[in-house]
Amino acid sequence: MSESHVQRLSTILLDAITDKDPLVQEQVCGALCALGESRPEEVLLACAEHLRQHEKLAHPYRTMILRAVETVVSSRIGELDKDVARTTILLASGEMTRAKELVCDWQQAASNVLVALGKRFVGKVMEEMLSKFQPGLLPHYFVVQTLANLSVSNAFGTVPFLTSILSTMLPMLSLAKHDSMRVVFCFALQRFSESTLEYLANLDQAPDPTVRKDAFATDTLSAYDILFHQWLQSREAKLRLAVVEALGPMSHLLPSEKLEEQLPKLLPGVLALYKKHAETAHMSKSLAQILEAAVSVGSRTLEVQLDSVLAVLHAQVCVPVESSSPLVMSNQKEVLRCFTVLACCSPDRLLAFLLPKLDSSSERTRVGTLQVLRHLINAAAAQMEVKKPFILSSMKLPLLDTNSKVKRAVVQVISAMAHHGYLEQPGGEAMMEYVVQQCALPPESEPQKPCADSENLPADGVRAISISTLYLVSTTVDRMSDVLWPYLLEFLVPVRFTRALTPLCRSLVHLAQKRQEQDADAFLIQYNGNATLPSPYAITTRLLVVSSKPYLGDGRGAASLRLLSVLHRNIHPVLGQRWATTIPLLLEHLDEYTEETLPQKEWEEKLLMFLRDTLAAVADNTWICQLSLEMCRQLPNYNETPQEKNFLYKCIGTTLGAASHKEVVRKHLQELLETARYQEETEREGLACCFGICAISHLDDTLAQLEDFVKSDVFRKSTGIFNIFKDRSENEADKVRSALVLCYGHVAARAPRELVQPRVESDIFRNMFQCFSTKDPTLRLSLVRSVCMASQAVCGSARGSASHFSRKAELVGQMMEFIKAEPPDSLRTPIRKKAMLACTYLASLEPALEEQVQAELVHSCLHSVLAVLPEPTVEDGRQESLYLDTMQALKDLLTSLLQRDMTSQGLQRMVEHLSPWIKSPRGHERVRALGLSACLLQYFLEHLHVSALVPFHNLGLLIGLFSPRCADLWPATRQEAVSCVYCLLYLQLGYEGFSRDYRDDVAEQLLALKDGLVHPDPAALFHSCHSIAQVIAKRLPPDQLISLLLTLFEGLGDPDKDCSRAATVMINCLLKERGHLLLEKVPELVSVLRAKLQETREEHVLQAAQHSVYLLASQHHAAVVSSLLGSPLPFDSHTGTLWRALAVEPGLTAQVLGLLLEKLSRDVPFKEGRAFLLSTTPDRVATLLPLAATCALYEVTSVPASGPAVLELYPQLFAALLLRVSCTVGVQLPRNLQAKERRSSGSGPGFRSLEPCSSAVDALQAVLLRGGNEDVVQRMELEGGWELLRTSAGHEEGVARLASAMAKFAGPRLPLVTKALFSTQSSVYDIQRVTSTAFLAELLSSNVVRDLMLLESLLDNLAARQKDSCASVRRLVLRGLANVATGSPDKVRAHGPQLLTAMIGGLDDGDAAHSLVALEAMVGLARLLDLVEAWDLRSVLLHVAIRIRPFFDSEKMEFRAASIRLFGHLNKACRGDCEDVFLEQVVGGLAPLLLHLRDPQAPVTAACRFALRMCGPNLECEELADVFQKHLQEGRSLHFGEFLNTTCKHLMHHFPDLLGRLVSTSLFYFKSSWEDVRAAAPMLTGFLVLHVEAEHRPQVDLEQLLAALQLLLKDPAPAVRAKAAETLGRLVKFA
Repeated sequence: MSESHVQRLSTILLDAITDKDPLVQEQVCGALCALGESRPEEVLLACAEHLRQHEKLAHPYRTMILRAVETVVSSRIGELDKDVARTTILLASGEMTRAKELVCDWQQAASNVLVALGKRFVGKVMEEMLSKFQPGLLPHYFVVQTLANLSVSNAFGTVPFLTSILSTMLPMLSLAKHDSMRVVFCFALQRFSESTLEYLANLDQAPDPTVRKDAFATDTLSAYDILFHQWLQSREAKLRLAVVEALGPMSHLLPSEKLEEQLPKLLPGVLALYKKHAETAHMSKSLAQILEAAVSVGSRTLEVQLDSVLAVLHAQVCVPVESSSPLVMSNQKEVLRCFTVLACCSPDRLLAFLLPKLDSSSERTRVGTLQVLRHLINAAAAQMEVKKPFILSSMKLPLLDTNSKVKRAVVQVISAMAHHGYLEQPGGEAMMEYVVQQCALPPESEPQKPCADSENLPADGVRAISISTLYLVSTTVDRMSDVLWPYLLEFLVPVRFTRALTPLCRSLVHLAQKRQEQDADAFLIQYNGNATLPSPYAITTRLLVVSSKPYLGDGRGAASLRLLSVLHRNIHPVLGQRWATTIPLLLEHLDEYTEETLPQKEWEEKLLMFLRDTLAAVADNTWICQLSLEMCRQLPNYNETPQEKNFLYKCIGTTLGAASHKEVVRKHLQELLETARYQEETEREGLACCFGICAISHLDDTLAQLEDFVKSDVFRKSTGIFNIFKDRSENEADKVRSALVLCYGHVAARAPRELVQPRVESDIFRNMFQCFSTKDPTLRLSLVRSVCMASQAVCGSARGSASHFSRKAELVGQMMEFIKAEPPDSLRTPIRKKAMLACTYLASLEPALEEQVQAELVHSCLHSVLAVLPEPTVEDGRQESLYLDTMQALKDLLTSLLQRDMTSQGLQRMVEHLSPWIKSPRGHERVRALGLSACLLQYFLEHLHVSALVPFHNLGLLIGLFSPRCADLWPATRQEAVSCVYCLLYLQLGYEGFSRDYRDDVAEQLLALKDGLVHPDPAALFHSCHSIAQVIAKRLPPDQLISLLLTLFEGLGDPDKDCSRAATVMINCLLKERGHLLLEKVPELVSVLRAKLQETREEHVLQAAQHSVYLLASQHHAAVVSSLLGSPLPFDSHTGTLWRALAVEPGLTAQVLGLLLEKLSRDVPFKEGRAFLLSTTPDRVATLLPLAATCALYEVTSVPASGPAVLELYPQLFAALLLRVSCTVGVQLPRNLQAKERRSSGSGPGFRSLEPCSSAVDALQAVLLRGGNEDVVQRMELEGGWELLRTSAGHEEGVARLASAMAKFAGPRLPLVTKALFSTQSSVYDIQRVTSTAFLAELLSSNVVRDLMLLESLLDNLAARQKDSCASVRRLVLRGLANVATGSPDKVRAHGPQLLTAMIGGLDDGDAAHSLVALEAMVGLARLLDLVEAWDLRSVLLHVAIRIRPFFDSEKMEFRAASIRLFGHLNKACRGDCEDVFLEQVVGGLAPLLLHLRDPQAPVTAACRFALRMCGPNLECEELADVFQKHLQEGRSLHFGEFLNTTCKHLMHHFPDLLGRLVSTSLFYFKSSWEDVRAAAPMLTGFLVLHVEAEHRPQVDLEQLLAALQLLLKDPAPAVRAKAAETLGRLVKFA
């Protein structure tokens, strides 16, 4: 490409810069930059020329061009010659200064170009800038700014010019009247000073090392006078800020004596600005520079100004930081920098100023002071070293501060102190105690609403930073080890530090391990000089107790256990090996759970086991007694945490149990009884547990101590042993009694059974009996619990059941009184549960209860539990758990009572108690009663022992009671009723002499029926009841039939209608199975039921009517069918019921079906007429007789018993109904029936539509089901096939899915079905021919036709339909022939010529551009090509490729996808060995395929992927084939640009001669109607040009390409314009 072409290319892009879309503009600039990368000088000249020629071009576009110029200059600065640089400098200078007014973006872009050029051509840029920087004249704003920026970007090149620049600029300062000019002069002076300081700091690298700071002193001083004395007084805030920013670096260049002279004015002047400006970061930075300059010259004046400087700086630190913006954070940083500078020169005065501020009443002042102090400790460590004691003493007041922000700041100061050795000084321990106190702050004190002030931190924020500080100081500051160990141990036991336990333990573990590694002996705690350290017993107790709630406080349980493990040598020397095994197991247990899932009781038991194991390992009675003493001392510490105190009581009991000194044990037990807080429930429970655990080893001492306490002066009134203090209320006394009663209960429960059994009645129950008169609910609950525990203990002993308990009846009566006193309709306490459990244990003891007492007990317990109202859902589940436990207690009681009378009479008595509840109108009472009945029957069955064959006299009565409940409204009741019947039948078998493990096949059927009763529909429910009745009928003894029937007849009046209907079902079943009088009474039954049919809808009436109709139809089937067909449509429920009755007997059913098929074909399916005179298409209206016959077919075949008859007529039924479906699609009901249909549609869920097509589909479904093809129906349902069959649009697909399902699940039926469908070829109805063809065509896709030897007949039948007048039939014929590739691929070669001929004929079918027959032919050919003989294919290959090529760009997505995929299959069939003529087609299709990868339709892009992968081998280029395989796999995301780039690279490397052809093809797609394809076309062209070698570029008509791209730059789609611009950038390759 000649230079004029480069210019033209640049011109095109520059003309496009005015595009309105920002993305296109960006792409155009990118293309310009890409051109500039290759030809920087030409592009720069073109840009300059364009800007000169387009003087009126708007400044936003000029700005974009200048930015592109800057990019090119920055990237290729080293390649530019002086002339181009000179031209560009002049261009940028002119653009920058063209407008006198400020146009910032435009002029800034030009300035940036000059700065970029200045990095190499600084002399020329300076020359140009100085030409516009003349003495006596104010320069342009951006001239000054450019000089300023240039000085920073190239300090070495600019500083030598500064002397002359300053000499010129200084007189201008007085001429600058506008604030904007003054601001830019200030900016320039700031930058000049900064670059000068940089130059002087790097003199060893500077071009002129002789430059000295003095050379700039005079000019700097002159500028300083104007800036400080004149401009700083301006009212314009921006100017004042600019002045201050300049004064900072300028102060370093002032002569030292002048700086000393000006400081008294300069510092107050700068400080005064703080009051005038909100943003102070720049002032603080400048102040820091001024202070550094003053310190560097040893200024004495600074001492005078120090107080005012400190005051202002301190005020800045104390300003609340309201955001984390960079300026705010920068100001804080610079202010602290100022303090660091001052600390280096005046540390004493600085501290004297700061430390008194800690006593300020202002929170902000205190916080700010602490922040400065922390900074000084870190940043001025050397100056603060000698001040450590002074600083430590000054922290006393802040340690007392209660403000959260101050606390946070104090902790941060302490952290800094720790790193710098402060805490090793006297007073350092107080600092660490403060940190621990903050760790113990309550996290819940954090406010929910976040504060606007980021410094207003909640207590939890203080706690978090304190925890972090404690851990970091402990683990990372080595010098703190001696300070913290063992000092931190002092904080373990005090309660106020409880919340700090976790961080404390973690720090102590680290410190201990570290000391142990250094020196094992140093690790041992020396108590001689550390009286404040906790003892080993105190540490053990504390850590063990807090571990009972292991997840509180961020996991203090695990932390405490780890600390215990580390301290084992300090606890006791023998524990190391034992704890090394046990503690890791406890930690593993904690890791397996969370706070929500941890089983608390199990965890506490593990800890107690750990304690017992520890005590056993120590085996030192003195040590154990000391530990128990310490545990008792710590009890008051846990008054606010009752759960932990409860656990500590258990620990005390465990420890006392291990002690061998009885005096110590009794002394501690007495102290516990005297000091317990009896008002707390958990403490009473804990005390009782303690006594119970202790009684395991010291039963006599424990009981004796309880007896002594009862007799002590605590109970001064002598009316009973449980009297109370004179000054206590009755309520308080009851709480003491409650605790002591619980103690007795736990002692009985935990003490050795054989030891406690003799003492239960004499010692334990004796004291309890005197408390039963109480009304206090707490004491009552304690009494029933203790009675329960004591009774259980007696039962559990070896002599329990044989022992005689004289006061048993009295205790049972007392429990009954407690049960009766509970509210009958609610369950709030476990009193009745515990009372029933106690009665259960007592019932097993001698003597036996009297029958009346037992009956009253059962009645009371049933009423107290069954009548309880169901609770609403409770989230925590506690109420539900209480109910379940109470119900289980009731079950246990009833079974224990039944156990004492295991006879049928005893069982009958129990059921009689439950009978009123079984028949209750309240569902929750019924389900509970049935559950209890099932439980009792199961227990009776499991424990049945029959010594002689005796009859089960009440079997019929019991079955009659339970069996109707199988249809109860509540699902759970139904299941329990079946369980009861199941048990009763096995009881009967047991009475007949069968063994207990015998399983009866008939009775076992009930279990399967039970599972179906959970959520059944009504029909299935009563069918199950019928099945249950059949089972009963088969196993019921003849003598029980009458009693059963009588009981069931009574059940007909059940208020639950479902149970009444179930009784009817069971009666009918029993009569059918066992009643020999039924046939004799049929005429009477039929007449009665006919009369009742219109009056009632009761199920037993309907069933009687069904039976009658069945008898009539057995003799007169034709008449019955005719009369029923004459019933009004739609059939009502009674008519449907009568139709279904005809399906009972297969012979009758076959006759009825045959008659209905005859009626179905006797009349035309529909009649055509016009609803309106102007209607263009006739309406089709269904005829009545076929419609009624269809409905009747459904009713008959919907009955399972019709199966054999359906199988006999299966082919005729299937074909007739399938064709009936086809010819009723879109057919309407007659007008009179339409109105009835609308009225009936709201009749309920059981309503069936009379719509002709739907009724035919329903009948077809019923035939399939009765024919044993449930799988076909289910598959169609899952795939939506039935819905498709009903619609005109989806009918063909529905037929195909039906054929597929038939082929898969009903293969043996197909030969006769297809034979029936072959005859439809001559049908006068197109739709019937279409339906049959679709069905037969789909069958060919299954291999079942080959197995059934149907292939030849199907092919012949379809071939005969190829010339059908209906295009749909012809299309479906092609689909069927193509399906052979799927169903019988091995037969394709044998029929190859025939199949290919049919497909090619289909390609030429009709002249329509979008012929569906042609589409089907393409799809079919794609399926067949891989399977036909290569010779057969070779003769048609070229013809097919040429014929399908026009479809690549079809407007229809289906045609594009099918033709492209077929093209891929043609390539695949060649297998890399194609003739040249076909290779031409491959090459010709390459560009369209690549571009259609961006097709808007996914199927087309998928087809392109496949076709390109198949084309790869035929192109004989392995690299290209590999690219296609790698990038175009199905399912893989495609980065189109990367793929196209790689593809074009290989194409141009291997096939450079194709360049012209490919570019020409892509030019065609520049006019594509699809936006993405239009955008892809220039991409393809650009990548091709990018990768082609120079000698092949002449193939491209560059003029044509440029013209086309220019047109694309005007495309309405921004994406297309962007890609066109990108391609233009790539055409630089032609240069």
